Amino acid sequence: MSVSFALKGPVGWITLERPKAMNALNFEIVKGITAQLEAWKNDPAVRAVVVTGTGPAFCAGADLKQVSAPVGPGEMDFLDTIVVFFDTLRSFPKPVIAAVNGLALAGGLETVLCCDIVIAAQSAKFGDAHSNFGVFPGGGGAAILPRKVPANVAKYLLFTGDSLPAEDMKTYGLVSEVVADGELIARVQAIGEKLAKKSPIVLSRMKKVANEAADKSAADALRHEVLELRNHQRSYDIQEGLRAFVEKRAPEFKGY
Repeated sequence: MSVSFALKGPVGWITLERPKAMNALNFEIVKGITAQLEAWKNDPAVRAVVVTGTGPAFCAGADLKQVSAPVGPGEMDFLDTIVVFFDTLRSFPKPVIAAVNGLALAGGLETVLCCDIVIAAQSAKFGDAHSNFGVFPGGGGAAILPRKVPANVAKYLLFTGDSLPAEDMKTYGLVSEVVADGELIARVQAIGEKLAKKSPIVLSRMKKVANEAADKSAADALRHEVLELRNHQRSYDIQEGLRAFVEKRAPEFKGY
């Protein structure tokens, strides 16, 4: 299989393994990741998920040989399938970290845009690249990228098809941290393990409010936050956290 799945402690790792094809997304990869995310969604052993690649690329986008592949009547074509993948990754209720080991282009960049935290190797580069082949983005290149970086930077990447280094994308706000190439995996695992010590229900509710905030006025977003807080006050985890604070010990969260 051209994608592998592994549970390293509380962190689920998704690794694209088509290095000769620059880890291009095909039906097998997209369907496989979507199914694995659905399996991990309600698995309490999985507290965070990482997406990464092997070889010189994180992901160079969709396999253009499959974009226009014919399908039977009523069957999902590649666009249908990859949109479901992006939606599943974007709405996953647990933290998702992109460990960007190399080139992240087109659908690879759109995969990064679906993740909550982006940690990049020093040698990584980011670009849209759709315009290089007359292809229109469908996973957030034109719609989400301008929400993640300044509009002029997004348009530069969209229009020129050029790529920018990880340090630049950190300056523009897409990348959270840049690390030496050889330190990427260990650093991301450490972040995943740190997140695993937090209350799962807190992180899930924070993610929901944060993801939806950009589509609301500040007042509506604040109302949503207060509503989630009111719901959260009924949870075990907030009571456990407050007890742990008073008792000066580490909390033992249960996720409800």
